Parts: sequence; structure tokens; C-alpha cells
Amino acid sequence: MASRSQSRSAARLAAVQAMYQMEMEGTPLPTLLHEFHHHRLGATIEGADYADAEVDFFDDLVSGTFKRRAEIDDLIAGKLAAGWSLGRLDKPMRGLLRVGTYELLARRDVPTATVISEYVDVADAFYDKREKGFVNGLMDAVAKQVRG
Repeated sequence: MASRSQSRSAARLAAVQAMYQMEMEGTPLPTLLHEFHHHRLGATIEGADYADAEVDFFDDLVSGTFKRRAEIDDLIAGKLAAGWSLGRLDKPMRGLLRVGTYELLARRDVPTATVISEYVDVADAFYDKREKGFVNGLMDAVAKQVRG
């Protein structure tokens, strides 16, 4: 059985994947949650193991990010360098930043340093060092705004 921190890490990664899928395919939220609950979380797909994720935490991250997307996008856009827009970021990065920003906004039970570290780790699954630094810097800037 996975520890709570491992199951939350798995939930974060799955939430980023879910937001990416939603953006790519337009999958409705209830369908997306059902698919992840029954076919991805804790499953093995094409040889890749999906770790057991804390389902309630996953649901909160995905549903909350979906419901507060306009607010989240405004926060992220406000931290991008001049001349950059959210649309210039690739879809996995947008999903990662959206879920991380939601967690900073809504999950005050999770320490700021933990949230930032976790999403830098998620970035490591998709990106190189430069992008991990970008995630760290942007998440830190958002945290200073929303958590003080």
C-alpha cells in the first residue's frame, strides 16, 4: 500500500494528465473522473503502472481546477513574462500550472513548499531542467500572491 504522500503525488500526476486529456479531447468532467477512477488510477496500461492515488484528493484537484479555471488562468497569466500568454505554453505545462495553482488557492492544508516541490517533480516527468525552473519560479510567484 502506498503512503499518503505517495498516493497524493500519484493524484497530482493523474490530475495533470486528466486536465491535459480534457484540453486535448474535450472530455466532460464526469466522464473524465469516471475513466480515471475505473481505468487509470492503480492500473497498468501499456506496461505503465499508474500508482494508487488518493481518489478524493484527485477528484478535488481535477474538479476544482475545472470550476475555477478562469480565476486560475488569470493568476498564471499575471505571472508570465511580458509578451507571453497562457496560449503559448504547451498543453501539458498549462495543465500542470493550472492544477498546481488550484492547489495553492484551495488546499491550505498542504504547505506551500510541498505544493511547489510536488509540481516541480511532476514537471520532471515531462520536461528538462529549464522547464522545472520555470515551474518553480511561477508557482513561487503565485504562492506569494495567494498565500502571502
